[in-house]
Amino acid sequence: MYSEWAKDEIRIERLEVFAHHGVYPEETKNGQYFYVNAVLHMDVHRAGREDALESTVNYGTVCGFITYWMQENTCLLLEAVAQRLSQALLLEYRALAALELEICKPHAPIRQPFGNVSVKVRRGWHRAFIAVGSNLGDRRNHILSGIQALKEHPLIVLKKVSEMIVTKPYGGVEQEDFLNGTLEIETLLEPEELLDALHEIENGAGRKRTVRWGPRTLDLDILFYDRICYESENLTIPHVDLENRMFVLKPMAEIAPHFCHPVSGKTIAALLRQLEDSSLSAKD
Repeated sequence: MYSEWAKDEIRIERLEVFAHHGVYPEETKNGQYFYVNAVLHMDVHRAGREDALESTVNYGTVCGFITYWMQENTCLLLEAVAQRLSQALLLEYRALAALELEICKPHAPIRQPFGNVSVKVRRGWHRAFIAVGSNLGDRRNHILSGIQALKEHPLIVLKKVSEMIVTKPYGGVEQEDFLNGTLEIETLLEPEELLDALHEIENGAGRKRTVRWGPRTLDLDILFYDRICYESENLTIPHVDLENRMFVLKPMAEIAPHFCHPVSGKTIAALLRQLEDSSLSAKD
């Protein structure tokens, strides 16, 4: 479930769990008590209307899941407990849009007097749009294999796939026509992690990065990630110049015409009309 993120909350406070986590051998051997605070973000309107347990997340079973996971797994760091447990909860309870998870360690091996040590994380599902393309070999098979690899990724849920369209190459490099489309996914991966996952899938299809805008067996590009603007050495979101790329806008308008570009504020449908109008004007 994606909702960027749900405002309703279910709270669990000071769940006591005896488990074996810690850097020191005596901690993993002897164990100690931990306390877990969790805020579950989800839409509870339906549960409120229907007054039915099956319309919500049962906080009793969530407590049982947290206890079981912490007792069946061992981590050195609280950071690892919080990260891995939050992912496990979001995958187990798909009604959750996001959660805040705090792992408290009141008996940590600290010599000075203290009240508590804890690590708190906020994790949730993210909505992303991915451009997919191929112009080498069996184009459709490369794309279908890439889509299947996304389906099989444990932290990605494929939501929508556009029709594939044949388009002329972009960037001035002489090459064969492309087959292009757009995908909508939900993911627990952060932007750079998602980029790494896409590169791994491309590499599996034999992608070679030798010529910029050159031919490729499989191309997977992040177009949007939630509504964020993000820039690093390896990644820019939204994707650069997508408003001038018909092979991006046309398939995306099919699956998300009302999605708004976070910079211009224009919908994908409006950006497509704008590009189509400018293309017609250029021909006149």
